[in-house]
Amino acid sequence: MIWYPYEQMKTMKAPYKILDAEGVHLYTKDQKLIDSISSWWCMIHGYKHPELTEAIKEQADRFCHVMLGGLTHEPVEKLSAKLQEFLPGDLDYCFFSDSGSVAVEVSLKMALQYNTNQGRKRPLVLALEHAYHGDTFKAMEVGDDEDYHFAFEKKEGVVHIPTEIPALEEAFEQYHDRLNCFIVEPLLQGAGGMRMYDISFLKRARELCDQYDVLLIFDEVATGFGRTGNRFVADLVLPDILVLGKALTGGYIGHAVTVANHKVFDAFYSDDDRLALMHGPTFMGNPLACAVALKGIEIFEREDYMSKIRHIELVSRREMEAFIDPRIKEVRIMGGCVCVEVHDSGDLEGFQQFGYERGVFSRPFLNYMYSMVPYVIRDEELIRIFDVMKEWFTLEHI
Repeated sequence: MIWYPYEQMKTMKAPYKILDAEGVHLYTKDQKLIDSISSWWCMIHGYKHPELTEAIKEQADRFCHVMLGGLTHEPVEKLSAKLQEFLPGDLDYCFFSDSGSVAVEVSLKMALQYNTNQGRKRPLVLALEHAYHGDTFKAMEVGDDEDYHFAFEKKEGVVHIPTEIPALEEAFEQYHDRLNCFIVEPLLQGAGGMRMYDISFLKRARELCDQYDVLLIFDEVATGFGRTGNRFVADLVLPDILVLGKALTGGYIGHAVTVANHKVFDAFYSDDDRLALMHGPTFMGNPLACAVALKGIEIFEREDYMSKIRHIELVSRREMEAFIDPRIKEVRIMGGCVCVEVHDSGDLEGFQQFGYERGVFSRPFLNYMYSMVPYVIRDEELIRIFDVMKEWFTLEHI
C-alpha cells in the first residue's frame, strides 16, 4: 500500500491516476488537465520534453549510477563546471544530494562546521517566520510551518523573525555571537504561504552577516531558475551558500545541490581529516540526474526562459491583479507565481475537484490557491487556469 504525502490516510480522497503527460498537460482516463503547479514546482520545461528524455536515455545506455566515493564521471564534472559558470559570484563548490530537504540539511551542517572548524561555538540558526525548508528533521526545525510544530515542543536551536528590517537588526544585536547562519527562502516563501517580501530585507541581511561573520544561506529550491522573475535571487544579493533542487533536473529525477563560496570551502580545506565535511548521500551526483540537469540549463539559456517568465508575469498581472472578492484577503504575484489568499480556508474546500472537472490540476493548501506554471505554457492555457480560479468565486456554494 502506498503511504501518500501530507494526507490522513484514513480520510483522504482517492488521488487522480495519471496515465500520460506531455507539455503542460496531465492525462487521466477521463480528463486532460493543465498542470497549474508544475508537480510541486519542478516541471519548468513541461512533460516529455524530447531533449531531456533523450539526455536521460543516452546516459542510461552508458551507465545509470556510480557513487562519488573514490569515483567520478563526466556528467558530474560537466555539471559542476557549468554551475560554476552559471551561478553568480564565487559560488563555485558543488555538493550534490538527492533532494531539496537533504541539500538544506547539508547547508546547515556546513554552516555549523564552518564555525567549529575555526574553534567557535555558534549553535543557533536564524530563520524566518512562516519558513519552509523541507521535511527532514533539522529542516523542519528551522522551518516555521504550522503543520510541523508537532515534532518540537520547543525549538531551542533556531530563532525566527518576520521579514522586517528592525526585527532583523534586533536579532543580530542580540544573538550575533551565537549565530552560525541565517537561512531564508529569498523574496518568495513557498509552502509557508507564498509570502513575498522586498529585496531591501536581504540586502540588509547581507550587510549584517558580513559584519558579524554569520553565513547567509539562500534556499532557492523553489525560487531558483526564474520563479521570482530573477534567474536566482542570488543574482541580486550574493549568499555564502546556495541550495538548488526541483527545477535543477526539470522534474525528471530527484536531485539537488548545495553550492558554497570560497570562504566556506576554505574552512574545510586542510591537511587535517577531522575538518572534512563528513557527508555522502548514496545517489549524490547521479549521472542520469547530472545529464538531464545539464541539458535543462542549456534549454533554459537557449530558449531565453527569463523572457518567458516575464511574459507569464505580465499575463498574470493583467488577468489577476485587480481581481477582488469579499472572501479574498490578497492576490500576490511575483514572476511565475500567483497566490490568492482567502480569509477562511473553508472557502477553498472542493476547489481541486472543481478545477479537475474544468481541465485544471491544482492543489490548494490552507488558505492559499496558487499557480506555479511550467514556463512552456501558452497564453490560452495560462488564462484558462486564471479563469477557473475566478469562476470558483462566482459560485453560490461558497
